[in-house]
Amino acid sequence: MGSADPEEGQLPAPVKPPDGGWGWIVLLGCFVITGFSYAFPKAVSVYFKELMKDFHVGYSDTAWISSIMLAMLYGTGPVCSIMVNQFGCRPVMLIGGLLASSGMILASFTTNIIELYLTAGVLTGLGMALNFQPSLIMLGTYFDKRRPLANGLAAAGSPVFLSSLSPLGQVLLEKFGWRGGFLIMGGLLLNCCTCGAVMRPLEMGVKRKMEKVQDKYEVKEMLPMGGKSEEGISTTDGTKKAKKAKKSKKGKKLLDFSIFSNRGFVIYTISKFILVLGLFVPPILLVNYAKDTGVPDTEAAFLLSIIGFIDIFARPACGMVAGLKWVRPHVAYLFSFAMLFNGLTDICSARASNYTGLVIFCVFFGISYGMVGALQFEVLMAIVGSQKFSSAIGLVLLIEAVAVLIGPPSAGRLVDALKNYEVIFYLAGSEVVLSALFLAMATYCCLNRGKKKAPPPEKSPSVGGGSDTEEAESDVQEAEEHSSDNNQPAHSTDDAVVGASEEANHVAAEERSGEGGGCPEGDGEVLARASCSTDRIVERDSF
Repeated sequence: MGSADPEEGQLPAPVKPPDGGWGWIVLLGCFVITGFSYAFPKAVSVYFKELMKDFHVGYSDTAWISSIMLAMLYGTGPVCSIMVNQFGCRPVMLIGGLLASSGMILASFTTNIIELYLTAGVLTGLGMALNFQPSLIMLGTYFDKRRPLANGLAAAGSPVFLSSLSPLGQVLLEKFGWRGGFLIMGGLLLNCCTCGAVMRPLEMGVKRKMEKVQDKYEVKEMLPMGGKSEEGISTTDGTKKAKKAKKSKKGKKLLDFSIFSNRGFVIYTISKFILVLGLFVPPILLVNYAKDTGVPDTEAAFLLSIIGFIDIFARPACGMVAGLKWVRPHVAYLFSFAMLFNGLTDICSARASNYTGLVIFCVFFGISYGMVGALQFEVLMAIVGSQKFSSAIGLVLLIEAVAVLIGPPSAGRLVDALKNYEVIFYLAGSEVVLSALFLAMATYCCLNRGKKKAPPPEKSPSVGGGSDTEEAESDVQEAEEHSSDNNQPAHSTDDAVVGASEEANHVAAEERSGEGGGCPEGDGEVLARASCSTDRIVERDSF
């Protein structure tokens, strides 16, 4: 009764995440989308050697294909946030699946590297972006208590697809060439449309809306004073429509920039920018590095499969650890440890010059890379909460896009200039280590100490804190304000009906005094009771 109706432009009642049910189907769709989004730019590197021969370009030119894909995945984040807030997750994902597929199909007919940038890079990257971000938003909608585990399982899609797409790409390259391989890959990307179709939004307020219609029907049937009561109801409806019009004029926030006032969000964004500068460099250049050291093409492509196989188990395992009660409040420090582990792996493996050394590097890189992948969005959700996550992830991905455009292409140019991969691994590892140290130190100094100094009534946002609880409390307060505003038209309706009942009682009393009877003594009381019950029904309907 006291909750607002979304159909009337008021605040809808918050829906509790089911933590299961259809959420597992949503998780499966997110698993596939994450696999294509992160594994595809790396798996395309299998075709780089042939592209270099056909188009007569260098390492840096071919590395731009993967970089543009990742840049579109990240750089279009605010556009995806606006589209999701305006149209919903499912329509945006269906359009994204079509764009991703058409980009790879068109890329198979290109005649120069620029056309390849526009098709495989821009178009396919945009399509994957329109699938990736909405899938994460839906995952946060369906899971709360099991969210760390759900994020870990969804993130496992990246290594699963990487371990399968790389050998598949090598087979397609040998049998059909790079053009036939791109054409078949474009057909595989149509599965993104299927994943978008299962992203069913949570229903809210349907049962309450049915009760509202039934209450209106009861009012029209039971009220004795039809004309005046209907007038009161129309007054109430008119007031609600006026409020709805006022609220629609204010407009809906398509992108919430107020999250930049959250210190935890700013720290996370800076750390991710530094991280992305070096995180994707080793897996993108690994295959070409192995081929240059004399490793056969098939075995070189198998190195990415090793990373993917280790990553498959690392991500769900890290998600389970992050979900433990004594770990979840400190998930930012676990994320810092994962980044530090990854950076040290790059630095220590910089001098690997044989296949055995590269295999050992892939094992440790797979573990650390899986930990980073499982925790990155869980930390962001813990900082900003699920309701602001759609805007937060869009802005974070936009900032990371700049780092993606700088990292791999710069590494490719250094390879062309120095002909030495050792420097690249040292540089990439140092950037990842720096991001880990910055996140850990800034979280401890700026957030934890600020928490201790702050007075108890004030709640400052913190990494791993209860941002969802604070948002729920604010929603309840706003809903109470709406319900108190709606009480005013209800009272006016009650006054109209009470006035009508008093007038009827007065007429009945005059008839009894003038005619000496005619009506039983209890008639006035019955009519008064009827008017009281009518007041309750009208008041219930007004809410």
